[in-house]
Amino acid sequence: MPSSIPLGLLRAPTRHLFFTGKGGVGKTTLACATALALADRGRSVLLISTDPASNLDEMFATTLSNAPQPVPGASGLSAMNIDPEAAAEAYRQRVLEKLGAEATEADRAAVREQLSGACTTEIAAFDEFVGLLATRAEAFDHVVFDTAPTGHTLRLLSLPRAWTGFLKGNDRGASCLGPHSGLKMQEERFQAALATLGDAESTTIVLVSRPDRGAMREAARTSAELRALGLANQYLAINGVFAATDPGDAVARSIETLGRQVLDDLPESLRALPQDRIPLRSFDMVGLDALRQVLGGEPAPRVGAVAEEPQAAPAIAGLGRLVDELASAGRGLIMVMGKGGVGKTTIAAALAVGLVKRGHGVHLSTTDPAAHVASTLGETMDGLRVDRIDPREETQRYIAKVMASRAGDLDEAGLALLREDLASPCTEEVAVFHAFSRIVMEARSAFVVLDTAPTGHTLLLMDAAGAYHREMTRNIGAHAQGRVVTPLMRLQDPDYSRIILVSLPETTPVSEAAALQEDLRRAHIEPFAWVINRSLVGSGTHDPLLVRRLRGERTQIARVQQGLARQLYMLPWQASPPEGLAALASLVV
Repeated sequence: MPSSIPLGLLRAPTRHLFFTGKGGVGKTTLACATALALADRGRSVLLISTDPASNLDEMFATTLSNAPQPVPGASGLSAMNIDPEAAAEAYRQRVLEKLGAEATEADRAAVREQLSGACTTEIAAFDEFVGLLATRAEAFDHVVFDTAPTGHTLRLLSLPRAWTGFLKGNDRGASCLGPHSGLKMQEERFQAALATLGDAESTTIVLVSRPDRGAMREAARTSAELRALGLANQYLAINGVFAATDPGDAVARSIETLGRQVLDDLPESLRALPQDRIPLRSFDMVGLDALRQVLGGEPAPRVGAVAEEPQAAPAIAGLGRLVDELASAGRGLIMVMGKGGVGKTTIAAALAVGLVKRGHGVHLSTTDPAAHVASTLGETMDGLRVDRIDPREETQRYIAKVMASRAGDLDEAGLALLREDLASPCTEEVAVFHAFSRIVMEARSAFVVLDTAPTGHTLLLMDAAGAYHREMTRNIGAHAQGRVVTPLMRLQDPDYSRIILVSLPETTPVSEAAALQEDLRRAHIEPFAWVINRSLVGSGTHDPLLVRRLRGERTQIARVQQGLARQLYMLPWQASPPEGLAALASLVV
């Protein structure tokens, strides 16, 4: 049955709809619901996920690939995932074909080696995206993009500008981007794709957020960065707006009040955008029926119409117990991982504060481009060193180090060529990995807590660790293998590294954390524990909508407890976001 469409966004939809935003705000839900609503109107629609950790398969209860395929039960709707690995291999083959018949096997082997890094995977994924934006999706009336969390997406959208600067006047050789001549052939195509994204007649960039201060700050920052890239055709979709059904429910009143304050204080840059507000739903947004209800409306629950759930919290230890477990090791690396928006930064900061409170020195850092660690802490603390892996700073530091190390070996012309090569966008990947490696090695004698980027971005970093490990073990030979310890080997050592997976008690975050756990296990890395964050179980709420959500929470907690986590800890919902040292310390007593 066709959806009713309350969204202003869909009164006159452009051909391309590009959904972006902080992890956990509901990008995938709204992208899927929008694509389905357009298909229900009789349009032909292609839905594409550019997220390396895509969960479109789960949303539609079907297995998707890197080619468009019809979604069962949704006439007119096709969907696909951009598979980074498949895209990278296809990209390598196209680059190798451009070498021509005169290229020797040694030349081909050298180029394939240059194209083996995570940077190539990133570039190949963007190349695939460009192809779909330009020609491959011509058969469809609308193309809807569900993107990776903001930092990863902004990195991809900035690549054409970075490539242009690197390739200008550079006709030499090859890099991890591929032969420069081949890239120049594609430069015009990349720039045309970016122009299409910036064309208000053909594309709408939908900034998805929630009535949450952190999410709104991220949306405002993203809006500004997109404008700097020439992408001003923006629309704001505020997802999960809650209105209490029972005014006598203190929990419901608190959630509504917090959300209303955020909406009343919207940054001016966001206030100026056209916007839609989508209400919080009581159900899991998985499956066609649920996705149709996201935009089609849900009957308002009545007080007393929903039986009150048992309010006793399950017997799951809190964060204080987890900190005690971690502290007993005396040192080590603690990596906090998970889907965007699940509270990784809060958990990482709380663990770091808890370890300091127990008498340990701690280095707290983050690989997340959004870098909210410092604002979460709010102030300094004796025994706690806080910083971030800043891609720009790390790239500059790496270039300076390489130039200094080669200054005695090269003449001016050689140094100029080296400086030119280091201007490659791929240098950032190498520099960030070097910074990550330094932090990992610090944990030999102290506690290091690392707040990671959302899943897809983190997996690229892990790929880099794997590539470096393979390269090192190949080069050192069998005689020296016992004397070299790579970052990957540190991550695989359970006495050295402890991986904490964070999830919300909801279907999609749990599924994504489970998939991440399997990815880690394939790399012989075993997660130490799971943390379920922001659970309403035991809160005492009797608001009908929240009670309905509680039923889903209990199901997901049982799923984690009974089949996924070796150790499980839980952090209950907080009436106020836990920011500042005092609030964080209260979580880990």
